[in-house]
Amino acid sequence: MDALIVRLSQLDTEAEGALRVVAFYDTLLRRRVDLPALARASANLAECVAGIRLDGTGRVIRFAPDGREVASPPPVASLTLPITLDEEEIGSVWLERTGSSRALDELLLDRLAITTAAVVERYGPARTTMADPALVELVISAGTDAAARDRALRLLGFPADLPVRVIALRSQLPLDRIGSLICPARPVKAATVGDVGVVLAATLDATKFPDGVSAGIGSSESPESSWYEARTALRFSTTRQPIVHYDSLGVLALLAQVPGEAVRDNADVGAIAAIADSSDDLDTLEVYCGTGSLRRAADLLHLHHSSVARRLEQLGKTLGFELTEPGGLLRARLALTAWRLLHN
Repeated sequence: MDALIVRLSQLDTEAEGALRVVAFYDTLLRRRVDLPALARASANLAECVAGIRLDGTGRVIRFAPDGREVASPPPVASLTLPITLDEEEIGSVWLERTGSSRALDELLLDRLAITTAAVVERYGPARTTMADPALVELVISAGTDAAARDRALRLLGFPADLPVRVIALRSQLPLDRIGSLICPARPVKAATVGDVGVVLAATLDATKFPDGVSAGIGSSESPESSWYEARTALRFSTTRQPIVHYDSLGVLALLAQVPGEAVRDNADVGAIAAIADSSDDLDTLEVYCGTGSLRRAADLLHLHHSSVARRLEQLGKTLGFELTEPGGLLRARLALTAWRLLHN
């Protein structure tokens, strides 16, 4: 490399400088520098403030050319480039140069971004959304001790003092896409555990779930408890209510603890099973149980209220109780929910 630099320097001083920049960052990577050392060295090379930001943790590292860390809010950068790891943008690097840019600024930033991605990948946590399922399982398992869970969270990129929400979901969409939508500011991690998708998120916007996703959202700040809640909430999801928050279930969550055999042996649940082959009957019952209003159910089903009334009358005969009475409506709601839990 040195011999090549000497030969090219006789032909083009800019080519020499470019090779020196590349060799500079290759040397830093071989020396296994951390991110602060990388930012400090870059600032010295560029002779201006250099900065690194990781989106996953919100961490910002800025150093001046004299080696001092700069803590004040950064001004508008003179030049910025994204950091990309596994085809995902994980942050940015920049220079804060006053005056005009220099010839090798773009190359310097490009090498800084590449080296930053390599350092993050080597020392973790990787800032991509998809995570090692084994680490995610350590976080959510009730059998994991506190020290192992904290270590797994650190490796996944979650600061120790940051509460983590757990979402259990089923979807044909890629988990990383869903995670990025519901938690765009990061940190967020996703993996498949068993037959269920798991998303760990520091923050959550439940309105951003795309169509075709069924999800249960845990409410506890304890990951293992939140995972139990998320799985329970997912069992309550339906086509009309695909996203369920555990804390919205209230006393209904107790139904998830009833043994399956006891549910199957219940006469009301058996009656629901008898009408399950008719999608129209099941849809009518679900909408009516969800609204408690004949006219509101008719609006949602796009039917005349008299048609819905006739359906409910026939369903009442099949179920063995009057649906339009308060007690009958309550029985139908509980029986329908219990029947769905058997299939979720």
